[in-house]
Amino acid sequence: MTEIVIHEVGPRDGLQVEGKVVPTQVKEAWIRGLMDSGLDIVQVGSFVHPEKVPQMADTDDLFRRLTQDAASGPRAVLSGLVLNEKGLDRALACGAEMVCLGVSASETHSRKNTGMGTEEAQRRIIATAQAAAAAGKKVQVSVQSAFGCGFEGRIPDQRVLDIVRAYVDAGLLKVSLADTAGHAFPEQVKRLFGELHKLGPVECTAHFHDTYGLGMANICAAMGEGVTIFETSFAGLGGCPFTKVAAGNVATEDLVHSLARTGRRKDIELGRLVEIAKDVAAFFGRELPGRVYRAGTLGY
Repeated sequence: MTEIVIHEVGPRDGLQVEGKVVPTQVKEAWIRGLMDSGLDIVQVGSFVHPEKVPQMADTDDLFRRLTQDAASGPRAVLSGLVLNEKGLDRALACGAEMVCLGVSASETHSRKNTGMGTEEAQRRIIATAQAAAAAGKKVQVSVQSAFGCGFEGRIPDQRVLDIVRAYVDAGLLKVSLADTAGHAFPEQVKRLFGELHKLGPVECTAHFHDTYGLGMANICAAMGEGVTIFETSFAGLGGCPFTKVAAGNVATEDLVHSLARTGRRKDIELGRLVEIAKDVAAFFGRELPGRVYRAGTLGY
């Protein structure tokens, strides 16, 4: 069976909506634990203005700390979210290994998130992504609000596919569809990824929020369409602060637990992920959306 790749986005997507700022040394410990667990990619943070998202103010420092021991052996790839040209400059300067950039298929969400409409945002993101690739970085581009928008409702499939086609035409073939508002349902997921694969040799990633309880079902539907890369968050934490209803992601440990039960990705230390999820919940002093860290794991 094709191996599933897990891109942990908890340190960025998970924490960005939290008002209680996590100290840098605590974040670093969580990220190192995630890296040591055997996950494939860990998203350290986003290169945004610290006044807009104070939780991400230490992203550059974290990258410098975490890449100091890069020569010690195989480990997770460290990714960062870049919103514009200045963000890319910061990512290049501090040693980010993978650059993630995105455009919203929702005009309303795009303006709230970036201050630009979708068309203008995509022009700038494509140019920035090409610059990152030219600098030797791994690059992933995404379509946010691909399955629906809390402000606009249904997003036409063609609008999403047109954005992906522009990426492909620009030579950007690592593409993520993000369910920013959590509106996706399995039949829609199958249809959209099925159409996306017709656009060219695209390496697809899926990012689902569990707003309406269909996150894991949507992952299964995406797998059925050949998607092999999934973005998840420790303890199910997270949500976009610029969407109407900010709700959590599918929990990383829940996905790993599910995969292990079918004999896949048993190389990932599930116990380590559960401990991190418990630590995150204790730090914020509340129960988080993830299931496995609360219910315990099944040993079969």
